[in-house]
Order: sequence, then structure tokens, then C-alpha cells
Amino acid sequence: MAHQRRALAFIVTAVFLDFVGVGILIPVLPYLVRQFDQSALTVGVLAMSYSAAQFLAGPLLGALSDRYGRRPVLISSVLGSALAYLAFGFARALWVMFAARIIDGLTGANYTTAQAYVADITPPAQRGARFGLIGAALGLGFIVGPALGGLLSTISLQAPAFGAAALSFAAAAFGAFALPESLPASARGTGPLRLAVINPLRLVGEAVRQPALRGVFLAVFAAGIALSTLRTNFAVLTAVKFQLGPGSTGAFLFYAGVISVIMQGGVLRRIAGLWPSRSIATVGLGVMACGFVGLAVAPAVWALYAALLFYGVGSALSMPMLTSIISGAAPATEQGAALGASQAVQSLSFIVGPLWAGRLFDVWGPSAPYSTGAVWLGLALVLVVATAPRSG
Repeated sequence: MAHQRRALAFIVTAVFLDFVGVGILIPVLPYLVRQFDQSALTVGVLAMSYSAAQFLAGPLLGALSDRYGRRPVLISSVLGSALAYLAFGFARALWVMFAARIIDGLTGANYTTAQAYVADITPPAQRGARFGLIGAALGLGFIVGPALGGLLSTISLQAPAFGAAALSFAAAAFGAFALPESLPASARGTGPLRLAVINPLRLVGEAVRQPALRGVFLAVFAAGIALSTLRTNFAVLTAVKFQLGPGSTGAFLFYAGVISVIMQGGVLRRIAGLWPSRSIATVGLGVMACGFVGLAVAPAVWALYAALLFYGVGSALSMPMLTSIISGAAPATEQGAALGASQAVQSLSFIVGPLWAGRLFDVWGPSAPYSTGAVWLGLALVLVVATAPRSG
């Protein structure tokens, strides 16, 4: 039991550090891109390049962890992210930024493996609560990351990338010395990796053809479009509509992250065992949709606080529970593959979402990405109500 607690503590810490590195770039990304291109779509395409690479790498890393263990995949992927952040910080051309984000996406799709690690060491009845802890670490990373990115941006626009690199190197070093393996050799897959197995489109296709998972995967896709809209376009919204800088944008994302951590680390842990995952996810998606409506109609800066409150509460309730539903429906020997498929579906939505948001922002104005985001979340809610297992 003590061994499991130490392992869980490391996973939570690693996820936290990883998402600090992701969040630290959010406030400054539009301002870095503006040195080369003024359109919101270019910001979206840069964000999409990371997600596209993650989409390709997610199933592969999940399959590798099923065969060779979780530990080497986790450590090497964090190290790859550190090198990519260094390249991004030194970039003096837009194509170098794209290359760095693609490398980070290919090596940094480690959230799936972290989830599989938790599934290895956690009884099914407790997975919802522990996935909530991982979600809390993710949310805490997005608290610290954007705030730190806004603060470091006062030094230079490149300083947040170097800060992310330092944190990722620290996480890799920590893992090399502290992380035990969770998947025994007897439980690992055998034989060579086949392209058909790691092809993300084939993996997703097989997953969504399963009656117990089809609707939930589609719900993850729809919710992911909305999430990626906010994560990649919010800094553009605050810069263009409200004339805010990276520091103010980081402060707003800090606020949303605090709400998410309070919900996931406190409230969700208490209600996960009392209410079905399906019910909690449904409520969360509805609350998050209200937040997106608020962002679409916000008349002034003060209104962003109310909208982000709904967003923080809703995302904290819905996303971990969707993961819990998927994990509960997958056989014990296929946790890595199922969670890899979930990551692939979400990465696919993170390809569509930034392009959707950037194009609508440029053509229809700042409100369009968020009003349509609410529609995507409404679709996700309907899918969960109609198709998710009632016992999940």
C-alpha cells in the first residue's frame, strides 16, 4: 500500500509538472506568433500541429507501455518535451516553432501512459477518484503554468519556454530515480508492434464500433473541440476584444485552474463513489456549456470571471468521469489500449478545435468560437445521456 501511494504521488507530480510546461506557453503563444503572422488561424494551426503529432503518438506510446512497461515511456517522453521546449525558446522563425511543437507532441503524449499506470495500481471502484486526482494535478498545472508564463513574459516572450524546459528536465530526473514499474512482465503484451495496431485512426475506429464505448468516445471528441477552443483561443480573445496582455491572460487562466483543482481535488473525490460517473459527467458538461455561453456574450472583462467559474466547475466534473467510464468498460488487459484510444480521440478533437476556433474568430468575430463551443458541449451531453452505461 505504501508502495502504491509513492507511485501515485509521483504520477500526480509528473502530470503536474508536464502540464505546467504546457500551460506556461498559453498566455504568450499569440504574441509570439504575431511576430510573424497576425491571424487567429495561424495560432490555431500552431496549436493543431502539436495535437496532430500527439494524435499520431498517443496510441503508439500506449501500446509501447503495454509491451515494455510504463516507466521507460513516461521518463523518455518527458525528456523529449524538455528538448522541444528548448528548441521553441531559441526559435527565431515560425517554422522552427512548428517543428518544436510537433516534436513535443510526438514525445509528450504521456498522459495516456500516466492514466494506464494509475489503472494498473488501482481497483476499478477507486479509479474514478484517482483519475480525479490526476485531473486535479492537470488543473493545478494549468494554474501554475499560465500564471508563471505571464510572470516570466515580463522578462521576455521566450522565457516561459525555457522555464517549461527546466521543469520537464526536473520531472525526467525525478522519474529516473523514483518511479517503479507498475506493469509486471507477465502482464505485458508480446510480439512485434504492427502498424495496424498503432494506427490511431484504426484504433479509434475499432473503439467506437464497440457499443459500450461508441457514444462516450464521440462525447470525448465533441467536448475536446470545446476545450481546445478555450485553451488555444482564449489568449487571442483577451488580446483582441479586451486588449489584455500575457500577464492578465495568465491571471484569468490561473483563476479557472484554481476552481478546477478545488472541484477535482475536493468535491469530485467525495462524490465519485456516491454518484455514477455517467451522472457526474452529464452535469459537468451542462455547466461547462453555460460557461462557454458566458464567454461568447461577455460585454466586459468582469464578465469573464463568471464564465470561467462555470467552465472550471464543468470541466472538473466531466472530463475525469468520461475517462472513468471508458476505463470501466475496457478489459483489465487492455487499459493502455483503451486509454490510448481515448487520448487519440481527444487529440483528434484538438486538431479540429484550434482550426475551428481560429477560422471562426477571423471570419465571424470573437464570440463565434465560444457560442459554437457551447453547441459542441450540448452534443456531448446528449451522447452521454443516450449511450453511456448506466452503471458507469
